[in-house]
Amino acid sequence: MDSQTQVRLSLAGREIILVGTAHVSEASVREVSDSIEAEKPDTVAIELDEKRYRSLEDPESWRNMDIVKVLREQNGFLMLSNIILSSFQKRMGLDTGVRPGEEMLAAINKAKELGLATSMVDRPITVTLRRAWAKNSFWGKCNLLALLISSAFSKDEVGADQIENLKNRSEMDGMMEELSKELPVVKEVLIDERDSYLASHIWTSSGNKVLAVLGAGHLPGVQAHLEKLAAREESGDCTEIGSVPEKKAASRVLQWLIPLLIIALIAAGFVYGGRTKGFNMLSSWVLWNGILSAVGAAVAAAHPLTIITSFVGAPLTSLCPLIGIGVVAGIVQALVCKPKVADMESISDDALSLKGFYRNRILRTLMVFLFSSLGSSIGTFVAGATFVKVLSELWQKIAG
Repeated sequence: MDSQTQVRLSLAGREIILVGTAHVSEASVREVSDSIEAEKPDTVAIELDEKRYRSLEDPESWRNMDIVKVLREQNGFLMLSNIILSSFQKRMGLDTGVRPGEEMLAAINKAKELGLATSMVDRPITVTLRRAWAKNSFWGKCNLLALLISSAFSKDEVGADQIENLKNRSEMDGMMEELSKELPVVKEVLIDERDSYLASHIWTSSGNKVLAVLGAGHLPGVQAHLEKLAAREESGDCTEIGSVPEKKAASRVLQWLIPLLIIALIAAGFVYGGRTKGFNMLSSWVLWNGILSAVGAAVAAAHPLTIITSFVGAPLTSLCPLIGIGVVAGIVQALVCKPKVADMESISDDALSLKGFYRNRILRTLMVFLFSSLGSSIGTFVAGATFVKVLSELWQKIAG
């Protein structure tokens, strides 16, 4: 066995074999099938969750997607992130001719062929992405968005040799170290937590001989956790990392306190500064929020009605934590420019280029959702800065 890509563990009377893969590697597809054929384990554990497993089994399932429903359930960011991550993997696989997840599908098919049990051992992707978003600071969220956008429109090509190098321990260690420096919370959620989750579910897979197929980057972490589980140094309880963290009480109070504070400041402007100062603050709030949100929608090539909706709605939704302007603008865009079957059929290919994002109505709707939200957020900060200036002038006037 190649020590770089496979680890054999004997723990508590059980044999666990970890097969590390590069997700768009033709060699990994062959290695997975050959390893299962040679080992004939009791269970094949696979780095997938049930939803991704069903998607691999039924590649046409995404045709049932309802973009309006996605936005109403406030899953726009999750869907956009998932599409971008998938397109990034697909771009990497163009040079090898291997689709993302093909080695996982090969593992499933080989297990079925041999009549072996399978176990999906990864955490649901929606939980992972929600945790990555929820646990990040404001600037961390900005960095995450920047990373997603840059990866979506990157023109960098990745050759087959570079993909194979991803299975090399030193190459992977360097990438993990870089990710830890740039986005420590993302690395914690995407790698560290999932190492623990994967190990726990591999450990509870049935049988005395388990072969686990997972990305090469998870090999060291999963091995360490498995050894601790065998030594009873860990409980294997994934309840905490298997769910989205609830907002802290202070955060829930703050999301209502800030809008109330803004309304109070505008009211104070009218009371202590008169009609002129009050209207200056109110117009500043309306214009900065509305204009920048509308600009964001325009950058996404939104329909004129969507741009108007962004301008009118942003000042109001900014004061309501229950719904953002991105959701409203995205739904309007989806209703006036309804996605067609062709958009659903080509979404995977269109996500590979900036031109494709603008051409595809689903992707353009998601851009409207994102950019109108960003515009409104920037407008909130700019308007807040003008409030400080006006209130400072009022304070000097009162104090004087």
